[in-house]
Amino acid sequence: MKKGVATMHKILLVDDEENILTVCRRYLEKEGYHVFQAANGEEALRIYDAERIDLVVVDLMMPVMDGTALIMALIDRGKDTPFLCLSALTQEKDRLYSLTLGADDYICKPFSPRELVLRIKNIIRRSSKQEIQEKVERGSLFMDRLKRLATVNGQPLELTLKEFDLLWLLASDYQRVFSKSELLERVWGYEFEGDANTINVHIHHLREKLHAADESRLFIKTVWGLGYKFEG
Repeated sequence: MKKGVATMHKILLVDDEENILTVCRRYLEKEGYHVFQAANGEEALRIYDAERIDLVVVDLMMPVMDGTALIMALIDRGKDTPFLCLSALTQEKDRLYSLTLGADDYICKPFSPRELVLRIKNIIRRSSKQEIQEKVERGSLFMDRLKRLATVNGQPLELTLKEFDLLWLLASDYQRVFSKSELLERVWGYEFEGDANTINVHIHHLREKLHAADESRLFIKTVWGLGYKFEG
């Protein structure tokens, strides 16, 4: 077994096809992951509740308790564990539905075990970065994601849920320019049926509140033709 960052991560594989479990487990253990496996959703929940699982790989079509029911049960537990969906369903609506539920990735069957390993590594790397970055301080702006607190010069900002999420996204990745479509996708989700004007309205309200708290800073910059970025 390889040693490294992967050694401490626990992966739960959930699929009713024994051959898929066997192959995926072999590849993941070769990379140093601690792998648990289950043949249905009910068995998976028992393992999940007993272990500190870092990522769940779940097949959507299973007997006893299918993947969608399992995902909803995992979300109800409120632990924010990332999950990756496997499915023989290849239509876009199926992928979008899983992503709307909160899936971090989606792989259509048949798939390459090597690709699965790489996708798992990417999800865990992103998840680890998010766990580390729970607070952001940019100039006079301070944000605590867990407490959903935002202050400017120590004074609390009264933000709506979407305003907070939008400001957090911009401030936490402040060197990046976000397009309107990307902001819609990241903050409102794939199921949102509104238009880009929603971003304009929220950016306008955020700028008003930030400017009222600190007139000396721009905070949110428009990059013409591209989108918006944070500028503290």
